Amino acid sequence: MNEIQLKYGCNPNQKPSRIFMEDGSDLPVKVLNGRPGYINFLDAFNGWQLVKELKEATGLPAATSFKHVSPAGAAVGLPLDETLAKIYWVDDLGELSPLACAYARARGADRMSSFGDFVSLSDPCDVDTARLIKREVSDGVIAPGYSEEALAILKTKKNGNYNVIEIDPSYVPAELERKQVYGITFEQGRNELRTDGELLSNIVTANKDIPEEALRDLKIALITLKYTQSNSVCYVKGGQAIGIGAGQQSRIHCTRLAGQKADNWFLRQSPQVLNLPFKEDIGRADRDNTIDVYIGDEYEDVLRDGEWQKRFTEKPAVFTREEKRAWLDQNKDVALGSDAFFPFPDNIERAKKSGVKYIAQPGGSVRDQLVIDCCDQYGMAMAFTGIRLFHH
Repeated sequence: MNEIQLKYGCNPNQKPSRIFMEDGSDLPVKVLNGRPGYINFLDAFNGWQLVKELKEATGLPAATSFKHVSPAGAAVGLPLDETLAKIYWVDDLGELSPLACAYARARGADRMSSFGDFVSLSDPCDVDTARLIKREVSDGVIAPGYSEEALAILKTKKNGNYNVIEIDPSYVPAELERKQVYGITFEQGRNELRTDGELLSNIVTANKDIPEEALRDLKIALITLKYTQSNSVCYVKGGQAIGIGAGQQSRIHCTRLAGQKADNWFLRQSPQVLNLPFKEDIGRADRDNTIDVYIGDEYEDVLRDGEWQKRFTEKPAVFTREEKRAWLDQNKDVALGSDAFFPFPDNIERAKKSGVKYIAQPGGSVRDQLVIDCCDQYGMAMAFTGIRLFHH
């Protein structure tokens, strides 16, 4: 099949719409179920590249949760501990396959942003992963294959209309890529940068100790940034992105946005949140929304009289600013990547508040030494990659 006609483009008024191979060759994808749209395919193709590279860089199955052409989460398939299984709402599913663990991590890091996501999987979708996807609000999935039982499960989702795409893992795109803006064609060489140990070898801080797990997390951060709308910053811990700041005009705003998401991820693991007395009939999405408000500055919206009774069996105590800070101070050894250089040390100051110890960024600012000095003040290790990772 050389082309797929789409219902419409980014918006319903943008017609006609299609994806096709300009050289007349067959598309490297098959639609096994549903009718994916324009944005679905943008998410699918960007997400597939991300998980394919994560698998190549780490040797582990990988998954990503995409929304509006940026990842809400990305992860590799490391086992979940009891706490993570609980905050990702998968503690009732028993032991999960590595691929399902990768998706649970990718989906669970920022569940507010992942709501209604498009899933990308590095490996053929198995039953565990299909069962997990089926219970979440999601638009579709792309993978290099599906087991017979997994496909049958996914085909029952969304009244049989769930989008399931199979991609040829051997497909290699052309070296030049093109797109049009305002009727004008842009052309550039594809970003084929490989994220390996060599890219992280130029450690410019006094602390030059970056252990293997931190190197893995820095690779995950850089690969995630490669497919995130710029400006972008990514916090990673334990094989998964825990906070992604995308599409901000100011780098410090990226760092703050991603840092707040990383903080929320860690706050969800606190006893105050784990022990919230939810009513049994409150669904996962409503619990996520409630937790997001409870750990934020607008907590009274779910704790005031007339509101808490809708969600809880008893009124929870306020999670005070001091209690939250004390809990966040326990988050350590976080890795951080930036798609372009940090122009001021304020980014390092903000990163420190979220437990960052390892940093990868291109370098090249006239204020590089100020940034290095700030890292040295906190004992951080920072590598200069020399490579920018803008994506638009």
